[in-house]
Amino acid sequence: MPTKPDSQAPQVFPLAYESRLEARPLSQVDLVVIHCTELPDLTTAREYGERVLYPARADGSGGTGNSGHYYIDRDGRCQRYIAPDRIAHHVRGYNPRSIGIELVNAGRWPHWLDSRHQAMEEAYPDAQVDALIALLNALRADLPSLRLIAGHEDLDTAMVPASDDPDILVPRKRDPGPLFPWQRVLDEVRLERMQVGVTPPTPAKLRASGA
Repeated sequence: MPTKPDSQAPQVFPLAYESRLEARPLSQVDLVVIHCTELPDLTTAREYGERVLYPARADGSGGTGNSGHYYIDRDGRCQRYIAPDRIAHHVRGYNPRSIGIELVNAGRWPHWLDSRHQAMEEAYPDAQVDALIALLNALRADLPSLRLIAGHEDLDTAMVPASDDPDILVPRKRDPGPLFPWQRVLDEVRLERMQVGVTPPTPAKLRASGA
């Protein structure tokens, strides 16, 4: 019989561009950001992480893409794509100070910005949440400056035109979404939830402003 994945020990599978990401002292990290992949599986999430979105420049910088540091599959398997001492591109405005953790979850996939498909209905399995809690506690022990936790939706509250109707605004980011068990995580991890914005409203018609 297959053995249960060891969620206590993330497997290290660095992305090809990891060494080109800016280095940072671990003392700079005080925040962890929880995401969901909004993709069907870990294989697809890896493919997205491998995409080079920022072309290489003459000074040797660039040639990188968007990725979290850690990915946790539905069965609790945990993989590390980017080392914590590198700045990954995973959340607008907070990358230099944060670690990104991605939970495999379909979210709004494949109609991310369609106003008719904004529900996030996939629950987070116990094995996945247990692995997340274990990882958070390990990071908390390894990084004395780590004290804050946030959801992607807490930090990126932008509203954008819906893909099906530009007169409707939808949240740019909703992850980890309404089914993420915040209370369970906060009860078991000594981190304070950081919220800089309000929860994005449900899709709504823009008011005619004349502006």
